[in-house]
Amino acid sequence: MRSGVLFGLGAYSLWGVFPLYFPLLDPASPVEVLAHRVVWSLVVVVGGLAAAGRLRGIRAIAADRRTARLLGAASLLIAVNWGVYIYAVHTGHVIEAALGYFVNPLVSVGFGVVVFHERLRPAQVVALGFGAVAVVVLTAYSGGFPWISLVLAVSFGTYGLMKKLADVGASEGLGFETLVLVVPAAGYLLALGASGSGTFTSHGAGHLLLLVAAGPVTAVPLVLFAACVTRVPLSTVGLLQYLTPVLQFLIGWLVQGEAMPTSRWVGFALVWTALVVLTRDALQTAAAARPATAVAVEGAAV
Repeated sequence: MRSGVLFGLGAYSLWGVFPLYFPLLDPASPVEVLAHRVVWSLVVVVGGLAAAGRLRGIRAIAADRRTARLLGAASLLIAVNWGVYIYAVHTGHVIEAALGYFVNPLVSVGFGVVVFHERLRPAQVVALGFGAVAVVVLTAYSGGFPWISLVLAVSFGTYGLMKKLADVGASEGLGFETLVLVVPAAGYLLALGASGSGTFTSHGAGHLLLLVAAGPVTAVPLVLFAACVTRVPLSTVGLLQYLTPVLQFLIGWLVQGEAMPTSRWVGFALVWTALVVLTRDALQTAAAARPATAVAVEGAAV
């Protein structure tokens, strides 16, 4: 549990400062950056597994149909998440991306109802209501439907669910996911190079190294996240994940100077209110469950 929390803090802190890294990759397009993330992440992860003598873990995943299907779906989800996030930073929508990760816990509650047929507690209903009103406000008064926020929230929430169900080693899982994506990614980069429209070798050694760095920059927090999500309850993961959007919001607002009109403050205030309600309910529910768990354990021991 303790190591899982530390892994989570490391992952969410690194993701929180991503808006400072991706602008350094200009003039590469979002799709080119995404392709480099896939290719160099695979190099980093497979290299690490080979050094540790654990490459057989990827073969074991491929041999298990259920796990392979889960991680195959996870690979597509994380590709969507990466691509939309890169686009958001590239086009000056860091605050909207941050909103997506604030909304993510509400998406997890929705999954509980839709996928696992859980009954909503009154506080969860209130939280979802605040979230829905926030989307309406942001759509009506901020110039359009916040699709970036919602795509990021749904794709990453579902990705975490797939990883939880697969329950495989962090590095092995990421290695399999990037293997699924590497053929189209490498093909795209080769096509860019052949057409002369790629930026990998045409903008100096510094740019080349920054694109290669997309491998460790991507792989390290994902490995930390996978190590976290397999060690701690999803409720704890939900609390830790607030760190990422807080850092991203501050970078978008204070560092990159994105606009925060009144309507956007109102929308964010509604989402933050929903998160306060949701977090308070989760903590109270966990506290109430502890005595019952302790009695059950004591009875079993007797």
